Amino acid sequence: MVCRQESNKQGCNCTYEPCPRKGLCCQCLIFHRSLGELPACYFPVAVERTYDRSIERFCRLHCR
Repeated sequence: MVCRQESNKQGCNCTYEPCPRKGLCCQCLIFHRSLGELPACYFPVAVERTYDRSIERFCRLHCR
């Protein structure tokens, strides 16, 4: 599979600027899941800026 890093970056809402995984969605997902988190793209911009990317935060936003 070919990664479309440049086009992926256009939809990336991650605000962590030195992130080496911007646009590399597979690597980003693996990294965050290893920490028990979800990537920035799972969260609205205002929530992403808090850097609380926990699964619990995701559920509070989306699960009822």
